[in-house]
Amino acid sequence: MEILSLDSYETLSRAAASLILTELKRKNNAILCAATGNSPTGTYALLKRSFDQQPGLFSSLRIFKLDEWGGVPMNDPGTCESYLQNHLIGPLKIENDRYISFNSNPKDPVQECKRIQEELKKSGPIDICILGLGMNGHLALNEPGETLEAGMHVAKLAESSLTHSMISDMKMKPSYGLTFGMADILQSELILLIINGLKKKKIASELLNGKISTKLPASFLWIHPNTICLIDKEAYI
Repeated sequence: MEILSLDSYETLSRAAASLILTELKRKNNAILCAATGNSPTGTYALLKRSFDQQPGLFSSLRIFKLDEWGGVPMNDPGTCESYLQNHLIGPLKIENDRYISFNSNPKDPVQECKRIQEELKKSGPIDICILGLGMNGHLALNEPGETLEAGMHVAKLAESSLTHSMISDMKMKPSYGLTFGMADILQSELILLIINGLKKKKIASELLNGKISTKLPASFLWIHPNTICLIDKEAYI
């Protein structure tokens, strides 16, 4: 894992956006796997600025949604779907045939995971995977435990995940998660891990010690050959 320590969240966001744009210039129809939450928001805003200047650069971009809160309506403002529509899909004018997304309230969650797995099998692997670091060290909704799942799966949410700011105002709280598995993530060509803010300092310190454990799923990024960790000074040890 390459560690890029940056002096501010704004600088971090510019660096992440620049790396994504470089990949798009190299491969116009790249597949981007998109995380949600506060960490990538600045990066996505900068991609929108680039889109306004060079819309053609994004004309063939394909996007997979990394994960989703399960058991809630898709149009709930707290879903990953709502976030991505507001920050990425809408701003970059990504058509439906270039966007693969977990349904947040499927009739059969297991079948929904199988559907997304098949979509990835047909289109993948992911070219650029954008990740944030969970407060408990999770990646996507791969929660800490004795074992980790390789493929798309229905996740039992940790207590800490149920306090996430995205879902704090939900009237109906999620009862499970839908997520890419660890192998799906680790097969990506390029992984960008974005870590920012004082609240991430403790878990970032645990990650950056280089030890690998299922109790800290993000630590498996150490075995990936092309992961760049972009971290601001507030989160850095």
